[in-house]
Amino acid sequence: MEIEHSHLSINGLNLHISQIGKDELGTVVFLHGFPEIWYSWRHQMIAVAEAGYRAIAPDWRGYGLSDQPQDPENAAWEHLISDMLGILDALSISKAFLVAKDFGAFPAYQFALIYPDRTCGIISIGIPFAPMRGSYDSLPEGFYIKRWREIGRAEADFGRFDAKRVVRTIYILFSKNEIPIAPEGKEIIDLADSSTPLPEWFTEEDLSTYASLYEKNGFTYPLQMPYRALGKQYDVPDPKIQVPVLLIQGEKDYVFKFPGIYEIIKEGIMQKYVPNLEITYMPEGNHFAQEQFPDQVNQLIIRFLKGHPVND
Repeated sequence: MEIEHSHLSINGLNLHISQIGKDELGTVVFLHGFPEIWYSWRHQMIAVAEAGYRAIAPDWRGYGLSDQPQDPENAAWEHLISDMLGILDALSISKAFLVAKDFGAFPAYQFALIYPDRTCGIISIGIPFAPMRGSYDSLPEGFYIKRWREIGRAEADFGRFDAKRVVRTIYILFSKNEIPIAPEGKEIIDLADSSTPLPEWFTEEDLSTYASLYEKNGFTYPLQMPYRALGKQYDVPDPKIQVPVLLIQGEKDYVFKFPGIYEIIKEGIMQKYVPNLEITYMPEGNHFAQEQFPDQVNQLIIRFLKGHPVND
């Protein structure tokens, strides 16, 4: 089996879809984060296909090989949810498992709230669910999200380098245990230079694949979604997720240190909103656990899928 690529016309955009496998046991849709693309799920797609599932990984609008909207400054979370629904409908998929990480987890959770009958279950890597909005006020001005939410700041920072250097630096910084924070007088991309080694699990070939796709669309839309759209998720009355959820939490994921995240996971806050919740910790797992430890993550995903048969 090989991963196949195609485009679907969804909501006026040509969205790139990668897929592999037959849906003997169900369909699994993989939702990437930033700075990722469909390729970040390559290991998981093959594994679930070999286990009897159909694996689908789109590039979000404005990412990878998908079209960029004409008005990226108006990026909204409901657009992503509408795209997800459109993909399922276009491929005649009645319901699917959603596997998501980073900002991809937000539309996955929202989709399950709005369309529980189209959702078999959710696996989230590193992002818990709770309806309260996080606050970054306690973090310094150099915190990367504060910098990237500032119109023009990241554009100027990224614009000094080619796409390969930008993606390289982000992968290096986001693989660490500490929250990326720039000191006064420095920008985020200054926090690593071209001599800083890549993580051992991320090759130069991987980097070239990511960079080549960012050369297509650039970073205009990815800065809007997620960073400048944060806090604009629309509210759902009684936000209780009824489908089963597995949270895979890397304990060396820098996001684990965001204000409130530890409490949501460790103090049972998430459990109040997700009654059918399982949490698995990866002691050495970082922000890119699915690429860092693909075999371990694959086993966790397949165990969850098998434990929740679609036809039960």
